[in-house]
Amino acid sequence: MVKASWINLSKMKRYAFLVRGINVGGRHKVVMEEFCHELKELGMSNVSSYINSGNFFFDSSLMKVELLLVLERFLNKTYPFIKVFSLFTLEDYQNEVASLPKWWEDDFYRKDVLLYTERLDKNEMRNVIESLELGDEIIHLGQLGIYWGKFDKSSYNQTAYHKKLLKAPFYPSITIRNARTFSKIGQFLRMK
Repeated sequence: MVKASWINLSKMKRYAFLVRGINVGGRHKVVMEEFCHELKELGMSNVSSYINSGNFFFDSSLMKVELLLVLERFLNKTYPFIKVFSLFTLEDYQNEVASLPKWWEDDFYRKDVLLYTERLDKNEMRNVIESLELGDEIIHLGQLGIYWGKFDKSSYNQTAYHKKLLKAPFYPSITIRNARTFSKIGQFLRMK
């Protein structure tokens, strides 16, 4: 019995499950506590959330492919307005942070992570972003997303981020977190 329990624990992975487009402007209301409870009913453990914008964390012994199926069925049945989400492990996050460029630690007017989602055409997104003329901006193409820094507040309205990104065809298929939230995601992923 102890051995079986140890085997199950050894397969557990810590996941971040980041959804797009909830609790914005009074639309698509989701109560975080209820959503966490529903994730527990699906078999997830150590479930938590961070702020009211769709950042959930849990442990699961399911492989990612299986987990995606479970989560998609759950969303289709219970929250059909949630179509876009990102799912990655603590290990994925740690590998990503280890490969970030030094500029990510610098002060900027604004820094965002445009997280890849599960059904996104990443190549299309990268091609569009690589074709943009960046002014007062800098980007890094990562494994989990694209890291975008905007230097100066006074020129923000002139940036490719502001003028072009919001109109890009892939924009509805990504989820964005600012640098502070991305750092908090790491803290929640490390919680046992």
